Amino acid sequence: VKDGIKAAKLVMEHSEHTLLVGEKATAFAISMGLPGPTNLSSPESIEKWEKWKQNHCQPNFWKNVDPVGKCGPYHPINLASVEVEGSVKNEVVGSQGGLCQGYFESDNLLEPIKSNLKVVNRHNHDTISMAVIDKMGHIAVGTSTNGATFKIPGRVGDGPIPGSSSYGDDEVGACGATGDGDIMMRFLPCYQVVESMRQGMDPRDAATDAISRIARKYPDFIGAVFAVNKEGVHAGACHGWTFQYSVRNSSMQDVEVITVYP
Repeated sequence: VKDGIKAAKLVMEHSEHTLLVGEKATAFAISMGLPGPTNLSSPESIEKWEKWKQNHCQPNFWKNVDPVGKCGPYHPINLASVEVEGSVKNEVVGSQGGLCQGYFESDNLLEPIKSNLKVVNRHNHDTISMAVIDKMGHIAVGTSTNGATFKIPGRVGDGPIPGSSSYGDDEVGACGATGDGDIMMRFLPCYQVVESMRQGMDPRDAATDAISRIARKYPDFIGAVFAVNKEGVHAGACHGWTFQYSVRNSSMQDVEVITVYP
């Protein structure tokens, strides 16, 4: 189903559930009148996928699996610590026994073995979050995304998680977020932004606080939020990249693009 926002609204309006996922979510959307099933692959995305396969499925989002640098099928591995000349080395032991990829040095015995992941950027990331305040003061928010490029099939990102990519409350304001959704969804940054504004923070401080909470735990993460209160005052905050969001109201002739620096 192509129109994810309409599908989400149908779940809200015609079921008692919060989330529907997978093939049955598609079946639900089609039964509610949306066109489908639809092939959402473009020539560009197919070309990227073919090049990725030729590059041994690198980068990807697997960790602590064998094989490390190739396409699957993947199997879990165990890390067996051994002492070598007074320093700690970690052997990578496959689920069937034997060394999978030799051993590696690490100061942290729990350091995961990962593939060569790309950073989040405009070339592999396309989340759009929006917030709208109508003339009656009602607030609506929504998020649309294809998810992370080369994600593991079955992944659920931050887009559909209430309070993560977007959140709104008529009494307070709204928030939208984008970035490394697998990290950000653990903190519900947009819920945090709106609740901080409820407690008296202005939009700028609320946005900065939400991003700072994530950065303290994950200093290398990349992400951003925008915040707007019910009066229309807005601001943004980001970490790890320069972020832009756009604004328009009834008194403006055109859209204004706001640049936010980390």
